[in-house]
Amino acid sequence: MNDIRRTILWVIFGFSIVLLWDKWQIHNGKQATFFPTPPAQTASSPAVAPSASASSVPTAVSTAPGVPVAGVPGVAPQPPTGVPAQPAAVARERVTVTTDVLRLVFDTEGGSLVRGELLQYPEMEDKSKPFLLFDESVSRVYVAQTGLIGGPFPTHKTAMRLLPGPRELKDGEDSLQVRFESPDLGGVKLVKTWTLKRGAYDLSARHEVVNTGTTPLSPQLYLQLGRDGNKPSGESMFYSTFTGPAVYTDAKKYQKVEFSDIEKGKIDIEKTSTNGYVAMVQHYFASAWLLADGAQRDLFMRKVDTNLYSVGMITPLGEIAPGQSKAVDAQLFAGPQIETQLEKLAPGLELVKDYGWLTILAKPLYWLLDQLHKVIANWGWSIVALVFLLKLAFYWLNAKAYASMAKMKAINPRITELRERLKDKPQQMQQEMMRIYREEKVNPMGGCLPIMVQIPVFIALYWVLLSSVEMRNAPWIGWIRDLSSPDPYFILPLLMTASSLLQTALNPAPPDPMQAKLMWIMPLMFSVMFFFFPAGLVLYWLTNNILSIAQQWIINTRMGVPPQFNLPKFK
Repeated sequence: MNDIRRTILWVIFGFSIVLLWDKWQIHNGKQATFFPTPPAQTASSPAVAPSASASSVPTAVSTAPGVPVAGVPGVAPQPPTGVPAQPAAVARERVTVTTDVLRLVFDTEGGSLVRGELLQYPEMEDKSKPFLLFDESVSRVYVAQTGLIGGPFPTHKTAMRLLPGPRELKDGEDSLQVRFESPDLGGVKLVKTWTLKRGAYDLSARHEVVNTGTTPLSPQLYLQLGRDGNKPSGESMFYSTFTGPAVYTDAKKYQKVEFSDIEKGKIDIEKTSTNGYVAMVQHYFASAWLLADGAQRDLFMRKVDTNLYSVGMITPLGEIAPGQSKAVDAQLFAGPQIETQLEKLAPGLELVKDYGWLTILAKPLYWLLDQLHKVIANWGWSIVALVFLLKLAFYWLNAKAYASMAKMKAINPRITELRERLKDKPQQMQQEMMRIYREEKVNPMGGCLPIMVQIPVFIALYWVLLSSVEMRNAPWIGWIRDLSSPDPYFILPLLMTASSLLQTALNPAPPDPMQAKLMWIMPLMFSVMFFFFPAGLVLYWLTNNILSIAQQWIINTRMGVPPQFNLPKFK
């Protein structure tokens, strides 16, 4: 039974190595070894469009002046089919707007958001620069766009007039506005007003539609996010996080879709709803379009061009009589995945911080970690405190496991002698082993089952620490200045490796010599990955190891089985 337990653990470990290798292959731009998908291509054509069933929706986004379009240098972007050419007198320009937390760039072509920097979050590679979320350049495309469909109306390709107003949030001010006004197109004029607020990552986007014609009109408003399918820079080769579009509705809840699935047409999302949002998600950060609950919306995802994708929603404005106007208010979130802030903006928005199937465990763990941080004011020590509380909560389960292991350790010499004596009589050997287990009241699986119960909790904590933007650039002590980056001097990984080897030495040595050797090799192989893991994750694992060793030592001593080190014998 002891052999079976170790075999199961080895199978789990081996499968984990397979998955890690597969992710490593993908990260390095190669085809996956075991689950191949078409390799991603670079963003060569910045063309983003809302999908939906309407073929009249424009399917191209212009780039900055001089940027190649569709791979042809020097070709000026053309207006989409069915949209009248814009007046030559309207000069295209970009305007930079700054608050205390955001620096955004809007383009007069469509009044679109084409660049967004998060001033409170430095880049990982160059901490002197703020993190760049939105961007429209030769190598990268990530933009937020809106416009009207249902006729030759203003779209995100329409040249709009920038109205005068402040461009920087001054001291004492709580908000500022950026306004764009379109020309009269198809009997419609669109006035788009972006409102930025102090300390906020959500922007208000008000769309006022004026019927300047002589007949009633029924335009529809689209809100979309477009980006290339490339992974964010700085992703680790040893773990992978989701990058791609997602939607949320009350009916189907949170649904994320891989870019590769969009490529293959494997899109199974809620198409219509009166609630929810659309989003683009990546590690630590997200953007999302939000509409008020009750507003009808059609949701879409699509591949727009080579390595370019969009997600968005379309909402009807209803009939607008001549001379009348209607306004639709939306919100665009563009910022860090801070759970407590996301929960306040919209139902289910906190799910962009994706814990997968362990959400039910991860959310309370994050809440507890956040509460500890409010008291301790240091994320590193908060991790240590949280692991301590978890070990305390599982104390009796661990006590049963270590007690069982201590009993196994006590009878291990008899089992070893039995195996040697009856190695040619396997059936008799198994019978004698079961007899010893009954006499000594030892359950061979007793040391494994209590620990197995805890595994989902600690995996959930792993995802909490991996996903929490609060760890980004958060210091702990001394040389650890960023819990989301690897230890620069590898001190924590070395200590974690040493603690893992010490745990192995304290455990009963497997009777089988080959298994005994493998039990020493396993922590060494496993520890290699931790040299490249974020320091916060290594700190959590090291703390767990130290507390486990301490508890095991105390229980062994109480049971009269003095701790001894079973050193490896590689002969």
